[in-house]
Amino acid sequence: MPTTALTAIGTLVTNDPALGDGPLGIRRDAAVVFEDATVVWVGDSAAAPAADIGVDLGGRAVLPGFVESHSHLVFAGDRAEEFAARMAGRPYGAGGIRTTIAATRAATDDELAANVRRLLDESVRAGSTTVECKSGYGQTVEDELRSVRIAGRFTDEVTLLAAHVPPPEYAGRADEYVQMVVDEMIPRCAPHARWIDVFCEQGAFDREQANAVLSAGIAHGLVPRVHGNQLHQGPGVRLAVELGAASVDHVVHIDQADIDALAGSDTVATLLPGADFSTRNSYPGARALLDAGVTVALGADCNPGTSYTTSLPFCIALAVREMHMTPDEAVWAATAGGARALRRTDVGALTPGARADAVALDAPSYLHLAYRPGVPLISQVWRGGALVHPN
Repeated sequence: MPTTALTAIGTLVTNDPALGDGPLGIRRDAAVVFEDATVVWVGDSAAAPAADIGVDLGGRAVLPGFVESHSHLVFAGDRAEEFAARMAGRPYGAGGIRTTIAATRAATDDELAANVRRLLDESVRAGSTTVECKSGYGQTVEDELRSVRIAGRFTDEVTLLAAHVPPPEYAGRADEYVQMVVDEMIPRCAPHARWIDVFCEQGAFDREQANAVLSAGIAHGLVPRVHGNQLHQGPGVRLAVELGAASVDHVVHIDQADIDALAGSDTVATLLPGADFSTRNSYPGARALLDAGVTVALGADCNPGTSYTTSLPFCIALAVREMHMTPDEAVWAATAGGARALRRTDVGALTPGARADAVALDAPSYLHLAYRPGVPLISQVWRGGALVHPN
């Protein structure tokens, strides 16, 4: 690949305090050089080495590509009418997922792949350069198998969400469904995934069932993640910590013991404010988590029922306005925090040796992501050193 130099950067977020000011490693009037899909140089714009391609950003802000560590992109259909009814006063319960299960089972592989591609294109235009993708809307062995295979066409970060909810044919028989997942689904699907996930929640799976699924996934070489404490206080957070999960996601209804457990662990708390916005749920207590020293990530949680957005800039604005995060904390959580949730060291930062994933804004500072909510500020996106937006 030719070398590329981004120069005349107004505000550069490196996420490396050794390269600049504060936890975001801020530099002004900066430059970044890419070579062979990797960041090879960061410094003052006036000192930038020569490169094959020069991009004068005219004072625009640049930050690492967003790292989306929680998405559900393999599905068919939508649930717009469910959303409208919920906005009219009907509360959200876990059962709405079954509508998407039926549509997904009826869709062809090509239809499912086209939808993943459409949503990933949206994600890139919103600045996401790394995207995790879950299964979970098939809920038969064959449908989950094709879901993880389809996800694997587009990302290495594939999650087997084998236990999303008990499917209709297992209504009232969640234990039997879990046994099928453990005995049949995980062994067939594990070779095509990196992660194992479970929805530990009332109306989905209890602690013992969730533990059985995660333990079976671990035995097949998968790393655990947990959907926990979204709708009610429950055991999801502490189960995630006990099993060494990479992340526990949602964490809306938690107590001090949950916070202490997370603070003493390597498990990331991934907050998904788009879901809370779309369900009128309470927002997570981000301030308490951060003040306790918990590592926090932000995700968009794109799914057809409860967070049909691919926009991490939107989630950054929600996190600042509704969850009392500072703009710096929210930007870090959507970049370096997402990388931590995926146990990645090559993304989420613009530092020599990192993958050359970067986002330029039509704004002089990253602060505008929260300051100008809803405005399409993503000007250019590079992934692996290649310009992917505009394309």
